[in-house]
Amino acid sequence: MGHSVRSCMIGMRIAAEIGLSVAQQSDLYHALLLKDAGCSSNSSKLFHILSADEIRAKRDVKLTDWTRVGWDSLNYALTHVATGAPFLERVRTLVRVAARQQTESSALVKIRCERGASIARKIGFPEPVAQAIQSLDEHWNGGGYPGGLRHEEIPLFSRIMNLSQTLEVFLVNRGTEAAIQVARIRCGRWFDPDLVRAAASLAKRGQLWNGLDQEHTIDHALALEPEECRLLANEETIESICQAFAEVVDAKSPFTYGHSNGVADAAIGISRQLGLPQEDITFMRRAALLHDVGKLGVSNSILEKPSSLTNDEWEVIKLHPYYSFEVLRRIPGFEDMSVTAGAHHEKLNGSGYFRQWTADQISLETRILTVADIFDALSAKRPYRDALPIEKVFGIMKKDAPQAIDAQCLDALMTYHAGARSSVQESSTQDLARLSAGVGTSSIQIASEEKNEAVVSVR
Repeated sequence: MGHSVRSCMIGMRIAAEIGLSVAQQSDLYHALLLKDAGCSSNSSKLFHILSADEIRAKRDVKLTDWTRVGWDSLNYALTHVATGAPFLERVRTLVRVAARQQTESSALVKIRCERGASIARKIGFPEPVAQAIQSLDEHWNGGGYPGGLRHEEIPLFSRIMNLSQTLEVFLVNRGTEAAIQVARIRCGRWFDPDLVRAAASLAKRGQLWNGLDQEHTIDHALALEPEECRLLANEETIESICQAFAEVVDAKSPFTYGHSNGVADAAIGISRQLGLPQEDITFMRRAALLHDVGKLGVSNSILEKPSSLTNDEWEVIKLHPYYSFEVLRRIPGFEDMSVTAGAHHEKLNGSGYFRQWTADQISLETRILTVADIFDALSAKRPYRDALPIEKVFGIMKKDAPQAIDAQCLDALMTYHAGARSSVQESSTQDLARLSAGVGTSSIQIASEEKNEAVVSVR
C-alpha cells in the first residue's frame, strides 16, 4: 500500500534534479500515479500461468532480476509457482513456466501496459502520459517489454518511472542502501545511467527519501503536482474517472467483467423507481461503479476458485469492502460514497460484513447498492456456478427480504426490471412488424442493436 504514491515522490524529485520543465513535470506526475492502472488486466492470466497467488507474485518479482537466470530467478519460481499443488503437478507447472517464460512475460506486460495507457486516455490525460505508461517496463539495453525499445527510444518519463518504482520497492523491503545499490547494479541494463546518477546524487545529499516513511505520504504527493498545470475536475471528468476505474476493477477476472456497470444499471433503476432526485441517482451510479475497488486487493486464486472457500479465504473476501472504504475515503468529496460503497455487504439483520451493521445503521443508499449488487452477482456466471435465470434470482432474493435486504428496494428493482423487459418485448414486436412491412436490412440491424442495448442495460 502506498507504492505508487512513494514512487511518484521519488520520480518527481529525479525530474526536478534533471531540470524537466513544469509542463513535463505535470505529465510525469500523473503518469507516475497511474503507472499501474492496467495491472488488474493481466491478473487472471498470471494466476492461471502460475497456479498461485498472483498478487504476491507481482509484489515479489520487483525484487528479482528476472532478465537473468540465476539463484534469484530460480528461488522465485520455486516459491511462487503452483505452491499448493501436489509434487508432480508442481514439477510439470514449473517446467511449463520455464519453457514459456519469455513469451508469457512479454504478453503479460503488453496487456498491462496497453490497458494502463488506454485508461489514461479514457480519463482525458494527454498522450505523453499514456505513452509513458505504455513503455513503463522497457529497459535501457532493449531487454524489456513490450516493444524491446532501447536508450532514447524509450520515453524519458518511462525511464524515470521504471527507476522510481524499483527504488521504492527496494527501499521498503531492504532499505536505502540496497535501493541505491540495485540501481547501480542495473545501471546501463535496466536504467538510463544519467538518471541513476541523478538519483544517487539526491540520495547522497539526503534529498531522495525525505518523508517517504511518514504516515500521510499522500498529502506530500498531492503537493508535488505543479500548480501551474493543476487539473480541476468537473462533472464530466469525474464520470470518466469513475467509469475508467470500474473497468480497472472488472478487468481483474473474466467472471466480474461488466459487474460494476451491471450494478450501476440496477442501482439507477431502483433509485428512479423510488423517486430519488437526479443528484442522488448520480451519487448511486458512481458508488456502484466504484463499490468493488477493494477487490483489487484479493487474489484471483480466491476470486476464481471453483470449489468452496476455506475459512481463511472467506476472511480475505470479507476484507474487500473495507479496502473499498479505505481507498474512497481518501478522495476529497467521496467521503459519503466511501461509507456507502464500503457497506455494500452489510445485512439488515447484522449478518453481513465487514462491520456487521444492523438495520438502524444502514442508509437507504447502501440498501439500494446491496440489492443491486446481489442481483447482478446472481445474474452473472461465476467460477462455481452458471448464471441463474431472472425468476430464480428474484426467488432467492425474496427469501432474504426483509430480514437481510430491503424489501422496498427489491420491489423497486423487480418493478424496474419488469418495465425494462416489457420495453424489450415491445421493441421486438415492432421489429417484426417492420420486417413484415418490408423494412430494409439496415433498419432491421439498427432496431436489433437498440434491442440488444436494452437487454444489456438490465443485466
